[in-house]
Amino acid sequence: MSHRYFLYLKPLQSTISLIPNKLQQLSLSLSYNIFFLALKFANSCKQNQESYPSEPTFSTARMFSFADTDMFSRRCVWVNGPVIVGAGPSGLAVAAGLREQGVPFVVLERADCIASLWQKRTYDRLKLHLPKQFCQLPKFPFPDHYPEYPTKRQFIEYLESYARHFDINPQFNECVQSAKYDQVCRLWRVKTVSPDGSEVEYICQWLVVATGENAERVVPEIDGLKEFGGEVIHACDYKSGENYKGKKVLVVGCGNSGMEVSLDLCNHEAKPAMVVRSSVHVLPREIFGKSTFELAMFMLKWLPLWLVDKIMLVLAWMILGNIQKYGLKRPSTGPLELKNTQGKTPVLDIGALEKIRSREIQVVPGIRRFSCGMVELVNGEKLEIDSVVLATGYRSNVPYWLQETEFFSKNGFPNAPFPNGWKGKAGLYAVGFTRRGLSGASADAMKISQDIAKVWKDDLKQKKQKVPTHRRCISTF
Repeated sequence: MSHRYFLYLKPLQSTISLIPNKLQQLSLSLSYNIFFLALKFANSCKQNQESYPSEPTFSTARMFSFADTDMFSRRCVWVNGPVIVGAGPSGLAVAAGLREQGVPFVVLERADCIASLWQKRTYDRLKLHLPKQFCQLPKFPFPDHYPEYPTKRQFIEYLESYARHFDINPQFNECVQSAKYDQVCRLWRVKTVSPDGSEVEYICQWLVVATGENAERVVPEIDGLKEFGGEVIHACDYKSGENYKGKKVLVVGCGNSGMEVSLDLCNHEAKPAMVVRSSVHVLPREIFGKSTFELAMFMLKWLPLWLVDKIMLVLAWMILGNIQKYGLKRPSTGPLELKNTQGKTPVLDIGALEKIRSREIQVVPGIRRFSCGMVELVNGEKLEIDSVVLATGYRSNVPYWLQETEFFSKNGFPNAPFPNGWKGKAGLYAVGFTRRGLSGASADAMKISQDIAKVWKDDLKQKKQKVPTHRRCISTF
């Protein structure tokens, strides 16, 4: 049986669209099950006929995973539009663009809420590091009464308002196990599993990967860490320094998270020591009353990047002074170039440097090994500590579930550099991987929604010339 039989699915959907809405889902479910039972029976009969001419076989098991003992072991959902994996800011921005274009979609989210990174894996004192105008999503500005640097709670409320405004309702608690492109059917097959073990397979023409740069925590292997005996947590589990009063805490990492956690510990009368293993750029958050980022973006309109980097470093030296004497060595590459080429974000100082100068935050070199209640540093010094906070960053989880090797690299980022990393082949898209924050994600989200909408509307015009088109977003069978 040739794969051409799969082409009967779309006329089947179109015909069912003529049935009243209340009966559509039941009709779809029954019709699809009968259709694929017939296909499976025909395939089975053909396998028993040795004289039947050999030709490509459409396998219902490949497309709809009907088990031999129970054909309904996995629920299948046809999506009449794209599937968006991830309900963070990037996924919401794509969904909003599609909503405005009238394109149906489904958003899959493994957590039980939108923006789970912000809601569940950030510390309480967190604020946006950039002014709000650089962090707003498309077609929905921040409220006027919000401060220039909104708090964590305010940003979450903004995202929830964004989802309500564009009527975005993700499928929560659905963790994507695998996604692959079926060459025979020319469709994407996205398999998910829920906490109760139930499985669903979504079938769609377009797949938007919106899981972002920070999907999974990075926990390094450090000699002796298991023998330490004290509390060891990742920064994503750190909420406040309230429970660390009077304790000696080793913060591993000196990025924005490491600096802020150390500062928060100081403010709660803890005794933090911050591990600075490599070089780091530290810039003031504001220069002459203006956002450092805003100033850099303005200069880039007129000056080359290397010159802007030079100017930024001179201004930083004038305001912050020589930070190398405190153990903070600057990289040889400028902050903007380093961000563009390696994705390393400069630290925007909001008070930690003052604590470093006063020795309230102790800066220490790399770690050699841990032992019971103690850490030995690469310089031979030993410190007694009570707790460890791993501010060691995050990584993409795309390689663990997306079965594709051409568009995405092994590190989970698109192979093509910005601004060309948003579109792959066969209806595959990526958003939130620009290493340029929310502004970069918003720009890609608009490109993706416009690109999908163009193809979707062209297809719709062609279908209208033949039969009425079924326009429900999903059909379950």
